[in-house]
Amino acid sequence: MSMTMASLSFPTPLQKPTTLSSSLLTKTSLSLSLSLSPKQPLSFLTKPPKRPLTISMSIEAGIGVMASKLGMMSFFEPDGTVVPVTVVGFREGNIVTQVKTLPTDGYDAVQVGYRRVRDKKLTKPETGHLQKSGIIPLRHLQEFRLTNVEGFEPNQKLVFDEIFKEGDLVDVAGTTIGKGFQGGIKRHNFKRGQMTHGSKSHRALGSIGAGTTPGRVYKGKKMPGRMGGTRTKIRKLRIVKIDKELNVVLINGALPGKPGNLLRITPAKIVGVNIPKN
Repeated sequence: MSMTMASLSFPTPLQKPTTLSSSLLTKTSLSLSLSLSPKQPLSFLTKPPKRPLTISMSIEAGIGVMASKLGMMSFFEPDGTVVPVTVVGFREGNIVTQVKTLPTDGYDAVQVGYRRVRDKKLTKPETGHLQKSGIIPLRHLQEFRLTNVEGFEPNQKLVFDEIFKEGDLVDVAGTTIGKGFQGGIKRHNFKRGQMTHGSKSHRALGSIGAGTTPGRVYKGKKMPGRMGGTRTKIRKLRIVKIDKELNVVLINGALPGKPGNLLRITPAKIVGVNIPKN
């Protein structure tokens, strides 16, 4: 008896049994058969096509080169103005090692090599990649994504004074000097506490968050940690002078890294000039 009662289900007083008339059933089945006919594509069952991956932000305003930082000095302009500049030199290299196109690689880019080294300093895949185009062993390889790669071919040498001229604005990227683990005062320019009058909080960080709400420390809180050694870019620096005899370039301002650091120099991105406003 208990088994029979458990298998039966009765509507509660608050629920009304729903019944479908024969005419409604026929109309519903007819509409479903028409909407699900094999002649019409099931657009609502197919996934929408994926949008192509856009790389507009990584496209350069033009081809660039790699260089080595030599140091800083003062430069006197013809009108007597003293300008702090960074001296940038070039080793053997800045040779086009590969031209990537949209049909073969999915995007347009020019791969450039810099700084010649001995053969044993490179791995076999790196050596084979360069020997494929008959290029000398190069230490650094970087890509410059462009909207048009016409006019470039492997083993083509890039000369700085043919790409840039004095007065041009450039973007310079490099790795900053690593300074190890530092406190909040040096890393984030925090203010220190009193050094006298019984204060026991001199260079301490202080409170980092509330106790009850939210009951934790927010991500990205400025605290002691490793300082420097990161990739950075300084934009819109002016080329003060190009010396062809010494094979050096003077760029206004300070550049990232210590002397001997690798730099990436590209034309400055200026909205409305070489980058569309939209």
